[in-house]
Amino acid sequence: MTEVINIQRVDARGGTSAILTELRDKLSPRGDVVSPRGKALTEEVFGEPLSPLEVVQRICADVQDDGTDSLLRYTAALDKADLSPQQLRVSEEELAVAHANADSKLLESIRRIRSNIEDFQRAILHTDVRVNPRPGVDLIQRYVPINRAGVCVPGGAAAYPSTVLMTVVPAQVAGVSEIAVVAPPTPFGAYNVDMLATCHELGVTEVYRVGGAQAVAALAFGTQHIKAVDKIVGPGNLFVALAKKQVFGTVDIDSFAGPSEVIVIADQSARADFVACDLLAQAEHSPGSAILITWEEQVLEAVEAELVRQLKDLDRHDLTRESLEEFGALILVEDETQACKLTDEFAPEHLHIQTQNPKAMIDNIRNSGAAFLGNHTPVALGDYAAGPSHVLPTGGTCSWAAGLCSNSFLRSGSITEFNAEALDSIAEDVVRLATKEGLTAHAKSVSIRTSK
Repeated sequence: MTEVINIQRVDARGGTSAILTELRDKLSPRGDVVSPRGKALTEEVFGEPLSPLEVVQRICADVQDDGTDSLLRYTAALDKADLSPQQLRVSEEELAVAHANADSKLLESIRRIRSNIEDFQRAILHTDVRVNPRPGVDLIQRYVPINRAGVCVPGGAAAYPSTVLMTVVPAQVAGVSEIAVVAPPTPFGAYNVDMLATCHELGVTEVYRVGGAQAVAALAFGTQHIKAVDKIVGPGNLFVALAKKQVFGTVDIDSFAGPSEVIVIADQSARADFVACDLLAQAEHSPGSAILITWEEQVLEAVEAELVRQLKDLDRHDLTRESLEEFGALILVEDETQACKLTDEFAPEHLHIQTQNPKAMIDNIRNSGAAFLGNHTPVALGDYAAGPSHVLPTGGTCSWAAGLCSNSFLRSGSITEFNAEALDSIAEDVVRLATKEGLTAHAKSVSIRTSK
């Protein structure tokens, strides 16, 4: 029997349809992208069908109030891992053993990729800017690294040593002195040899067996066994993303990083098998959104046929199918102009342009976390090795949020220095404005120093 994928097909040539609006809302920070298992677990742990936001608020409040006790309680309830306080942290000996037992070829790849990331992140790193607009005035915009960063590494359905690279290396390039990695206590997380070996290779000595919203809360508020950080970065599921939003203000965060997503724009020059691979690569994150936008009906038809053909060979066949059917779409538009407009409305995490002239098209699109141009630049290059970080904003937030980079770990501040003559030259303007605002002490703090 011929296999069929029930992926949405949308004819948007007459304008944005209700289906597209619904899809955008589902992927936005207001969405409720939780697996059936996640919903069932929520009822099991809390005794009622709480919303993801309610779950996160309760977890964060409990960890803030009770520290390690709540952290371990939620770890046992949600991850089914009974840990003692002493077992929370992965020992340096365990990290060294994982490194010794890791695939030597993998470690060679990690070293090469680290070099790629370092080269790019160092090239874009901000340096202090000094301005001397007039004699006696010295103005500096200074960039200093934050002291301590927390890194969330997923570990539910797969192991992600790549996330360690894409978060830790930019922080190290920026000069962050303390980096704490948290990963769930699972075979794909804090018990994964490849992930732990990568941490050891990069010189990370602080790794904790905790994940989810409870890990974010521990990093933000600190516990008896985990020191609070200044900034939390890294991807995760909806609960992790909502927890990061919840603690923002207590600490900084990188962005809203929810379910992975890609938009592929393709014309008749694109290879259908390439495009299908790129859509499946995001859908297999599960949940993961994969959207094709084209103005060529034959491209749409060919890509759908390739999706059916390739899906059956994937290890994560069933999960990938679920993602395609729940969060995927094949969209037919009028022309390139509408394709660009629709992409900007979605503001996708990943954008892959497979057209005859992708450089011309990207000039007409403002909103994407990371863009990949041409038939030979799959998104997986950015996920693993190219140099820019793969930690990117999702859910339509790319219209205002930026991806993680070395500059994300810098705090900017200004330094101002005037001599007496320079103060005299500007004092009148300061005194006038301060007086108008009724702030006479401000005015006097200037006038008392002037020679006039």
